[in-house]
Order: sequence, then structure tokens, then C-alpha cells
Amino acid sequence: MSLFNKKSFNKKKAIFFLVFTAVGFATLQVPLTHLMGSKVTFTLFDAFGPIAGGFLGGVVGAISVLAMQVFDFIIHGGHIQDAGTIIRLFPMMFAVAYFSKKRILNVIIPLIAVIAFVINPIGRTVWFFSLFWVIPIACYFFQERSLLARSLGATFTAHAVGGALWIYFIPLPAAVWAGLIPIVIIERVAFTIGIVATYLAFNNAFYFLNEKRFFPYQLPVQREYVWLAARSSIT
Repeated sequence: MSLFNKKSFNKKKAIFFLVFTAVGFATLQVPLTHLMGSKVTFTLFDAFGPIAGGFLGGVVGAISVLAMQVFDFIIHGGHIQDAGTIIRLFPMMFAVAYFSKKRILNVIIPLIAVIAFVINPIGRTVWFFSLFWVIPIACYFFQERSLLARSLGATFTAHAVGGALWIYFIPLPAAVWAGLIPIVIIERVAFTIGIVATYLAFNNAFYFLNEKRFFPYQLPVQREYVWLAARSSIT
């Protein structure tokens, strides 16, 4: 359930948007690993960003994660280190859209990424790397029933968009792409677990705050992911 699924956008909702964006900005300050061929790094944001789609909706969530990244870019001097700096702005927006709801776009985007990758001269020689992006297509059929599938699809959608752009703007030899396969598996499994854990934590925290009437409006909560412990703590 999104707080922004109605036409009205009042002051209270704006405050929630700003607070959520501020939390996301904080996760950008926790570096994890470097992206191959660039000075850009993965951060805790990669596990946090997609859940914006669950709480803010696809469009507002995408605006939120873009705002987080742009503000982070400005705070850190606003210097474009390489093409990776610009490319990193876009994948998370598509992950947010994927996580927000089941839609045909969740199939189209990774499919376009696969095609873009394999028609590239280097991508053609390591075409099997793009098989990773069949994962969000498969997850599409289960995302309404499984938070794990929803999270896995979201993180691999981000990977698909980033990978398709990366092969055109960041020159990496085919051997490097092939060598990245085990790293991608570990990295995306970790991000998937992180997305699931982060969403559950926020969902249950929002449920608790709603039940305690901490705010004069209801925060977005998906009740099937509320832990029994959270419910019993209210009574």
C-alpha cells in the first residue's frame, strides 16, 4: 500500500516523503564494494532503494531515489568522475518501479536490456552474462505472492539496466564480464536478502506506529508482512 496512491499530496505526505528520502540518503553514505571499471561504489542504498516503490509508489518512489542520489552527488562535490557516475542514477529508478507493483514493464525492461547487451560486439561474445536478466522476467509471475521474488526481480532489474548501459559506456573486455559472474551471484543474493530484510523492518515499524497512532495519518503497511511479534506488542 502506498501513501501516495491518491491525487492529494498534502503537507503530511510531503513530510513523509522528505523523511524517507533523508533515510535513503543516509544509506548512500555506507559503501560496500566498487563497480568494476569505475570509481563508483555499491552502497547500503542498493538494499534500501527498491523499497521506496513499496511505500511511496512507482512514480513518487522513483523521484525519491533520484533525489537521494542527486543530493548525494551535490554534497560530495558534484564532480563527474566517469560515465559510471551518471549511469548509477538510473538503475535504481527501474528497481523501484519493479518493486512497486506487478506490471508488464517489469518484463519489457530486462528484455530490452538483454537485447541491447547481446547486440553489442563485446556483449555478443559473452551473451550468457545477460541470462541473469531472465531472472526478473521469471520473478514477474510470482512477485505478487512472494516478497523474495519481488526483491530478487527488483535487484536484477537494476542490474539489467546498469549492465546494458555499462557495456556501451564503460570499456571492459569480455573476459572481465565473464569473470564477474560469480561476483554478481554473491552480490545480488546479498542485495535481495537486504531488500527483504529492510522492507520487513520498515513495514513492521510503520505498523507499530500506526497502531500507536504516532502520526495523525496512516503510514503505508502491507499487512501480510506484519510479524506476529509486532501485533502482540500492541496488545
